[in-house]
Amino acid sequence: MPSTLSTDVLIIGGGIAGLWLNARLRKEGFATILVESHTLGGGQSVKSQGIIHGGAKYALHGALTGASEAIADMPRRWREALAGTGELDLSGVRLLSDAHYLWSPGTIAGNLTSFFASKAVRGRVDQVKGDQLPPALQHAKFKGKVYRLAELVLDVPSLINRLAELSGDSLFAGQTIEPLLESDKLVGLRVDGCEIRAQRIVLSAGDGNAELLKTLNISQPTQQLRPLHMILVKGPTLKPLYAHCLGGGPKPRVTVTTHPAADGQWVWYLGGDIAEAEGVARDPDSQIKVAQKELGDLLPWIDLSSAQWATLRVDRAEPAQSGLTRPDNAFLAESDNLLIGWPTKLALAPDFSDRVLASFKRDGVEPSAASTLPDLPRPAIAQPVWESLF
Repeated sequence: MPSTLSTDVLIIGGGIAGLWLNARLRKEGFATILVESHTLGGGQSVKSQGIIHGGAKYALHGALTGASEAIADMPRRWREALAGTGELDLSGVRLLSDAHYLWSPGTIAGNLTSFFASKAVRGRVDQVKGDQLPPALQHAKFKGKVYRLAELVLDVPSLINRLAELSGDSLFAGQTIEPLLESDKLVGLRVDGCEIRAQRIVLSAGDGNAELLKTLNISQPTQQLRPLHMILVKGPTLKPLYAHCLGGGPKPRVTVTTHPAADGQWVWYLGGDIAEAEGVARDPDSQIKVAQKELGDLLPWIDLSSAQWATLRVDRAEPAQSGLTRPDNAFLAESDNLLIGWPTKLALAPDFSDRVLASFKRDGVEPSAASTLPDLPRPAIAQPVWESLF
């Protein structure tokens, strides 16, 4: 292990945002080193439902919000990457569903008129029936309405693996991070005793950003955590379902995605309103009981008597907002040669990299003559959360 290294860009944090940025910078010719202190994707990324939103769920009342505008182009960019024709080649990543769905249980369909008139969803929503319905909803007792969104759902573990491949030799498993200063100016970081100098340093460590900023004695920006209490269900009777179930409010009543377990069974991963404020306040047993009742009411034809249940607490790390609201876009702040960012959503990882590259272009940061990196200790890749819960 050398005592000093130099690179164009030093990235701290190996979630989807950091890995995407790393791969994109390398494609642009920049020399990079990405430092991860735990496992790649092991924070928020591997706990994500994998939905590449296009803004539909932010327009349930017909209002065209900043969020729906900012995120509207993300499905196209991700689809191009999955096809191997985009800014990154993600052609080996597993696509769980080519569409995400809006599912009305049947009592509130009339309230969606303004939603379908919204610019955020116009031309990107189609009603589906019969054998076009998601498999879990293809039952004679199902009386609701279902609309297909031009969104998609990815297998996040396979995405993390592919982005790790695109990182080549740039990944560094480092535990201790300290500032490297010259004349009181940050010129790099000391990682496990190794001095790494860089033209730019990017913090993309999710909830780890707060501790990094404290270490670097930087007070702004500050971080907020918005908690979730997700529910997981595993069982032999489950069928694929990727849908927001509408409840008449500004947020989906429940959001269901379906994921493959190693033993061949399906796992339902439940988010949405059930996982937010009231769900966060419940203990795991109470949260499971609420979820059991919810699924029993919504999908009574599915036998869940032999299902296994678990819950998972997730903290969404973001730049602090007034009233703990959700930021509309990926976020990037700058302090000399230090860039601090949060993608705010999995789908916005490309937007985050856009902002970093725009900063480089504005400041004239160019790739240098890259030198070959030595063999660095490489971080492990996070495993699917359900494998450790069931």
